[in-house]
Amino acid sequence: MSTHVVIKEFLVDGPKKASHLFVFAHGAGAGMATPFMESIAQGIAATGVRVVRFHFPYMEESVRGGRRLPPNGGRILRACFSEVIEHCVRKEGCPRNRLVIGGKSMGGRVASMIADEQQIAGVVCMGYPFHPPKQPQRLRTEHLAVLCTPMLICQGERDRFGNRSEVENYRMADAVRVKWLPDGDHDFAPRRSSGFTPEQNLREAAAVASGFILAL
Repeated sequence: MSTHVVIKEFLVDGPKKASHLFVFAHGAGAGMATPFMESIAQGIAATGVRVVRFHFPYMEESVRGGRRLPPNGGRILRACFSEVIEHCVRKEGCPRNRLVIGGKSMGGRVASMIADEQQIAGVVCMGYPFHPPKQPQRLRTEHLAVLCTPMLICQGERDRFGNRSEVENYRMADAVRVKWLPDGDHDFAPRRSSGFTPEQNLREAAAVASGFILAL
């Protein structure tokens, strides 16, 4: 049975007539307008990519009702993302070979799960949730081992959802590339003692992502 999801609001950055469009979904615990989402979206848009953000149904209801709700089930999340893709193809006039999808954490994972069937140009994930925190045995990587769509993962070196020493041992398809952000956590923030700043890592993530998108 198909699942129809009505999306009411979008946030859009970048030029109307852009060569590429990036659909950027939020993570499980916060919506599309957080400082992290703003920084990445605007950094990518500044390079000429059109960036479209949206809320999954549970987050839209959370924002409107003023109460925190758990994420929708996987079927609804995937259906929602698929409908946003269709909207962008129709309303934004973006061909699929110029459309890239992705997101922060959960949003990026959902994008990676529908990428091959959607036949889009690529996937960008900001902080992939390789496993739940403190549960490295519960891997979420099975589909990444067979992914055909080019995928960029920007990951903090000490991300509790998958740090560098863990992830470098995972089996992933040749289509998947990982960019490591120095001493970054799940939001790319390094420790003060590292000599790096959150702003540096966010700028680097946006720059690498835009380069990846524009090269597709």
